Amino acid sequence: MLRHEDIWRAIDAFAAERNLTPSGLARRSGLDPTTFNKSKRFTREGKPRWPSTESIAKILKAFGAEMRDFARHLPYGTGPALHTPLIGTAQAGAAGAFDEKGNPNVEKWERASLPDIGDPDAFALRVVGTCMKPLYRDGDIILISPRTKAEPGNRVVVCTKSGEIVAKEFVKRDESFTELRPLNPEESDRILANDEILWIGRIVWAQQ
Repeated sequence: MLRHEDIWRAIDAFAAERNLTPSGLARRSGLDPTTFNKSKRFTREGKPRWPSTESIAKILKAFGAEMRDFARHLPYGTGPALHTPLIGTAQAGAAGAFDEKGNPNVEKWERASLPDIGDPDAFALRVVGTCMKPLYRDGDIILISPRTKAEPGNRVVVCTKSGEIVAKEFVKRDESFTELRPLNPEESDRILANDEILWIGRIVWAQQ
């Protein structure tokens, strides 16, 4: 069952994925800047107010997105995908969690029912501690798609061969280096040699 809070959470996540506030998302979509404000989500009597299909359509049109791009932020996305590999970020950086090609050694992982994003190699990470603040908090689950090409501005997770797991914004990648921008504005940009990277995957959905 799709709930009122699920739709609003998906709008917030769609905005955050593009480094926008809900007000910024509305403005970029040609809507009144207050359209997605938290104060607009309930009536004065406290009854849930649902976003219109027209406003969602304008969001998609403004960013050249499709409905499945929005649906990935819903609890069941485009349909349940049973048995998606899931592991905590602390365990993901440990030796043996991935093979030499960057594929999960799934026999060591949990299983979870998460959205079907059309990538059979997709896996999920459960955020542990503060390693991915400020965007992702302890206990959040993020779904990673290794097959989805990262474009500038996309949020990605990178695992280095030393076992470090980081969530960053993808900037660019050439033959030798990958440039990443931190989610925390107080941190500096980071450039990694490609031969330091075990795998890099785009974050396509988050359960927060």
